[in-house]
Amino acid sequence: MPVLHGERSPRRTQKERREETIGRILDATIASLAERGYTATTIGEVCRRSGVSSGGVFRHFPTRLDLMVAAAEEVSERQFVNFRAGLEVLGGLEERTGADATVRVVRTCLLLLRKACRAPMNAAWYELLGAARTDPALRDHLAPMAARYHAQIAEFGRSLPVADRLPPTQFDLVLFSLVHMFDGEAVSSIVHPQPELEDPRIEMLARMLTGVTSRIGSDDER
Repeated sequence: MPVLHGERSPRRTQKERREETIGRILDATIASLAERGYTATTIGEVCRRSGVSSGGVFRHFPTRLDLMVAAAEEVSERQFVNFRAGLEVLGGLEERTGADATVRVVRTCLLLLRKACRAPMNAAWYELLGAARTDPALRDHLAPMAARYHAQIAEFGRSLPVADRLPPTQFDLVLFSLVHMFDGEAVSSIVHPQPELEDPRIEMLARMLTGVTSRIGSDDER
């Protein structure tokens, strides 16, 4: 339907305006953390990038630390959106049977995990973790959020098609070992990339994990 001359678009509600402003602030904070680092991500820098005044920022985030934690939580939420989208890729693979099909499913899960760790926005999370090492106040603010994040990772991981191949405690151990490995890979690749090892690493892990879970499954049946 054509817009008539002089016709105004619907006015946004206060809630919509508030959410849009918060989104701009968080986008600016995440981008600044990833590009410039924790120290350079000042309120002034966030204001410059977002176009929101300092008063507007503090209206939604009382302190800079509150803003940093909110940015970390936003990164985690976006990661899970990407994870769920990635799970759609597994739909067709789950229907296949046999060792090779299992390797393909595990390989796809590993690639999704690596992709999440290498996502540009995840650099903001790494930046906050690094800064928290020497900033007790930031560390204290981030700790509860990190605990929730890891709990969500565990819950999400248990929804993967390969999760039922291991007892829950063993699966969580494997899952977080892989998360930490890919975290380390993402960080170290900044100064010492080793692309020639990336595909072989995924293949080796996929086959190792498939073999381990198959043996455990056989033992359980006996």
